[in-house]
Amino acid sequence: MILATPSPPPALLHPSALHAKAPATYEAKFTTTKGTFVVTVHRSWAPRGADRFYNLVKAHFFDGNEFFRVVKGFVVQFGMSGYPSVSSAWQNANLVDDPVKTSNTAGTITFADAGPNTRTTQVFISLGNNAGNLDNQGFAPFGKVTTGMSVVNKLYDGYDDQPTNDQPQIASQGNAFLKKHFPKLDSVTRARIVQAH
Repeated sequence: MILATPSPPPALLHPSALHAKAPATYEAKFTTTKGTFVVTVHRSWAPRGADRFYNLVKAHFFDGNEFFRVVKGFVVQFGMSGYPSVSSAWQNANLVDDPVKTSNTAGTITFADAGPNTRTTQVFISLGNNAGNLDNQGFAPFGKVTTGMSVVNKLYDGYDDQPTNDQPQIASQGNAFLKKHFPKLDSVTRARIVQAH
């Protein structure tokens, strides 16, 4: 018997419909295979990034996402959907860049990009002080891990940067590809907005 792959929440297939303005400050709680951490987001730091992250969490985008890039002392990166249909829907949902107002110090979270104005759904948390090399490259933090940084530091890092080179396969095959080739990766089991101010 072949088990059917669960379908993504329908809202995730329509990026243009997810455009709510985020509260000035809010908290997002991430439950992972290693424990729980909380991100506190400040809209004043990077409004577009804060809004996008708010909408992604509210739509349950991060549920089931694998932490596919964990480079010791540098970053933990995630935000590639486990569903190929969702990756396809978001591939051109680019954000205009926010100016950098806050430095990429340990615990800060920012969107990854592939050049100017290419941010979509991938984010990373700095594991060390990356202000020197990331601030000048235009990476604008929109929040910071305020609880559970010890959990973030425990996420499996044995594959280092390897999965990063396979992003086309991750996008086209989803979690099935990661579970087959990188079975030890940790993942987000649930992400929810828990507090807004």
